[in-house]
Amino acid sequence: MLEIVVIGIGTGNPEHMTVEGIGALNAADLVLIPRKGAAKADLADLRRAICERFLENPATRIVEFDMPVRDAAGGYRAGVDAWHREIAARYRRLLEPETGRAALLVWGDPSLYDSTLRILDLLAADGLAFARRVVPGITSLQVLAARHAIPLNAIGGAVEITTGRRLAEGRARAGATAETTAVLLDGDGAFRAIDPEGVTIYWGAYLGMPDEILVAGPLAEVAGRIAETRAAARAANGWIMDAYLLRRG
Repeated sequence: MLEIVVIGIGTGNPEHMTVEGIGALNAADLVLIPRKGAAKADLADLRRAICERFLENPATRIVEFDMPVRDAAGGYRAGVDAWHREIAARYRRLLEPETGRAALLVWGDPSLYDSTLRILDLLAADGLAFARRVVPGITSLQVLAARHAIPLNAIGGAVEITTGRRLAEGRARAGATAETTAVLLDGDGAFRAIDPEGVTIYWGAYLGMPDEILVAGPLAEVAGRIAETRAAARAANGWIMDAYLLRRG
């Protein structure tokens, strides 16, 4: 039976690869590398660099494919669901003839705001027979805390993990249910809309990569600088991945 191995590869530094991840990569018969267009070529380049550095099995095949683009014209959830179905269909065409082990290299860790495991659920529901294995990776939140040399949580405190969309909608507010709010997938700078009183922000972009950028300080003082830095970096690189912590008190 086909086995699909989902390997967390960290956030942009090949040295984030774990020993378990390297072993799983070398045990694979096939490695799939998604391409997301010229603007995000760095993401495919990192996966290629990981294979070049760590893959020692000459029998392992590397197959690249073009990832579908999400249609943002309709509602968010409907667009995401349709996009996931397109990706699942593409995976099926690539994997249906296969036996042995196929590896999918996932940015960060497969458990944190990544849809690969849900897409595999769609594949299974569509009748593709396979076993699955997940190899954990280093998350952006781990790297963010390490780069700022801070613990993720306050003493005995809770951490809320949410998205920029939910923060903007008011479903998650810094200090509402946790001393620390970790925010991912914030394309519009939702941190600028919350009450900055008593809030410190720890922000990072391109974590683990050569272009890594870090800013920290009272939210009232650095929110504008983060927004300007983020816009300039996105314009220069064509894409951006960032994350931040909001800590009250």
